[in-house]
Amino acid sequence: MATASVISIDRYVVDCLMRDLVGHDRSPSAFIVYLAIVAAAAEGRALLSHSALADRTGFSKRSCQSAVAHLARRGLIELHRSGVTEIAEYRPLRPWNRGASS
Repeated sequence: MATASVISIDRYVVDCLMRDLVGHDRSPSAFIVYLAIVAAAAEGRALLSHSALADRTGFSKRSCQSAVAHLARRGLIELHRSGVTEIAEYRPLRPWNRGASS
């Protein structure tokens, strides 16, 4: 049996970011993908392919690609890829918390 773990998110994510991404930007997939990246980034970073994000979220691979691009444009994730075909390394950012390291 798998052990339960707890994921901690800032209150801002629920109170403001959700409304901003879903309502204002009309990108609910970006909000869900952000949560999936936060959940996968236990040590600050997560290695995830678009297919892995699709499996975790239930969205199509293309929807995940669009959501990742949107999150990167908004400065909500940092994305690094060694090569075009390599799996991306994501780091969720918290721009609303200027004093935090991530």
